[in-house]
Amino acid sequence: MSAPESETLKPKYGPKVLQLREMIAQPVFAAFCAGGVAGAVSRTVVSPLERLKILFQIQSVGREEYKLSVGKGLAKMWKDEGWRGFMRGNGTNCIRIVPYSAVQFGSYNFYKKFFEPTPGADLTSLRRLICGGAAGITSVFFTYPLDIVRTRLSIQSASFAALGQGPRTKLPGMWGTLITMYKTEGGILALYRGIIPTVAGVAPYVGLNFMTYELVRKYLTPEGDKNPSAVRKLAAGAISGAVAQTCTYPFDVLRRRFQINTMSGMGYQYKSIFDAVRVIIAQEGVKGMYKGIVPNLLKVAPSMASSWLSFEVTRDFLLTLRAEPQDL
Repeated sequence: MSAPESETLKPKYGPKVLQLREMIAQPVFAAFCAGGVAGAVSRTVVSPLERLKILFQIQSVGREEYKLSVGKGLAKMWKDEGWRGFMRGNGTNCIRIVPYSAVQFGSYNFYKKFFEPTPGADLTSLRRLICGGAAGITSVFFTYPLDIVRTRLSIQSASFAALGQGPRTKLPGMWGTLITMYKTEGGILALYRGIIPTVAGVAPYVGLNFMTYELVRKYLTPEGDKNPSAVRKLAAGAISGAVAQTCTYPFDVLRRRFQINTMSGMGYQYKSIFDAVRVIIAQEGVKGMYKGIVPNLLKVAPSMASSWLSFEVTRDFLLTLRAEPQDL
């Protein structure tokens, strides 16, 4: 046998490389990794609107600092804090959203396997809703402490006069805030404050998001094709995000309010979820339950569109890493 012929018979990759590629190309693992990428991309794209939404949400009646239009609110944020104001809390948010999104997408694909009538079969809308809800709850429990810290970081530099802090004051970072909350606000329970309204909102939100996306994506896929174009994927992501956010938005307001319920100077101290709903509606009207929805809807389209597109692109790439016969 000649040297060139013997070289062609050698495996292209070693056994350890092939094992790694096979593991990465598993559908659940690929979805887990792609979900992390999707979360980081989508949150960074809309970071200024995400922070502005939070500042709108946490204002009680009588507060005027951010009683502004979206454009003026963004201008005030830039004037007070500059570029860092737009990105304030985004580092923590990405640290949170990467595992959050990874667990969410990965667990959704995991739960789908239990609801498939036969392997690879399509799920009904109800089963997609249930799988998405379960995935949302799973991801919340894994990453909630980082979410509450992100909320604190988002508001503590935002020139709320009653907070007694100006934008030039040196502020604690992610770990400093986390440790302070743990030591002074009740230990581990402090890091899960507001989780009940969060779970109540996340379960239907994620369920609706996954269900709507897959339905719209299927509708937008040309007959005879397996995948729609990138533009149609972006459209499906934007539609699914808008539907899910609008239906579950009041839970998001409650979540933010409870996350800062123990901070002084905010103008409220709610005793329970029902007390919070009663007080907000009595003092701020029904529209109080939808504070911040305008910047939220403005961010939904680019956020969910970029999230779903980056997820599918990354997942499809990872699935191609599965070893082929010529690699062996």
